[in-house]
Amino acid sequence: MRLILLGFGVVGQSFVKLLLSHSTDLYSEYGIKPKVVACADNGGVITCNQGLDLDRLLSVKKKKKSVVQYGSITGSSGILDVIENMDAEVVIELTPTNITDGEPGKSHIITAMKSGKNVITVNKGPLALEFPSLMELAEYNRIEFKFSGTVGGGTPILEFAKRCLKGDRILNLEGILNGTTNYILSKMYEGLNFSQALKDASEKGYAEKDPTLDIDGYDAVAKLVIASNLVMNMKSTMSDVQRTGIRDVQAIQVVNERKKGNAIKLIASCDGKKLVVAPKPVSKKDPICVDGTLNAITFTCQHSGQQTIIGKGAGGMETASSILRDLIDIRNIIRS
Repeated sequence: MRLILLGFGVVGQSFVKLLLSHSTDLYSEYGIKPKVVACADNGGVITCNQGLDLDRLLSVKKKKKSVVQYGSITGSSGILDVIENMDAEVVIELTPTNITDGEPGKSHIITAMKSGKNVITVNKGPLALEFPSLMELAEYNRIEFKFSGTVGGGTPILEFAKRCLKGDRILNLEGILNGTTNYILSKMYEGLNFSQALKDASEKGYAEKDPTLDIDGYDAVAKLVIASNLVMNMKSTMSDVQRTGIRDVQAIQVVNERKKGNAIKLIASCDGKKLVVAPKPVSKKDPICVDGTLNAITFTCQHSGQQTIIGKGAGGMETASSILRDLIDIRNIIRS
């Protein structure tokens, strides 16, 4: 399979490492012999019809900071031209999430779809802002559009709901979809105040220099929109979600809830009509009351009752595993 890789940060590099370490199994079990024919980062794009040397690509990125230093086989075209004209079956879009306008990921995805290429992304922005129109465009162009890593990283939250709960009706979903805020609230449960917990999260690398997307709830909102649209057939965007972050959670509130056997968690929920992201008390006996950076979500179904899935919500290798999972799915669909 010929791949175009857009974005070569932690997740992109982890994905390439997975391709290298799993090359034998990918071919013997799934018939996949991947070739990365183009790779782009914020320095530019490089192309090679015969496939780039992945070990060399990783080395160049580590030593010289940009893939454009790869060598003489450098693409002179812009990224959109490469997406449109390069011979490839799958475009893997891994640029940073932008919840303001979805760019540049949105343009990358739309261009790929219009040129008849299958798309895999872990970029939440385009889906959170324009989920219905992107799904329609994928269907119109008869391509596969996979994004299992956008919610839960390597934990197959979306795949679990779509496959394991097939035939049932999901009435409600509720859970913790952001690891950074869950870590902060877990530390507050242990006795830190908000500022101390945020500082601790930053020092451990769980919080960005600008933690706004996490602590103000935007990241959880984006994931809730994607999950509710996919598994509950909603037609929502981020503007439809009632959002409250965790900035105003006070240490005394956490202490008072702890005395009652509860912990305050940033909960994302959808009942089929209303979408909400807000901090609320959760019983310590509730399966979604996980600590640290874990994610957890409970699906309430018409026939099978409550089903909960728990796992790591982030991490380069974990998220890269979701891309590999999506790639295998696309390969199986193409073969059938």
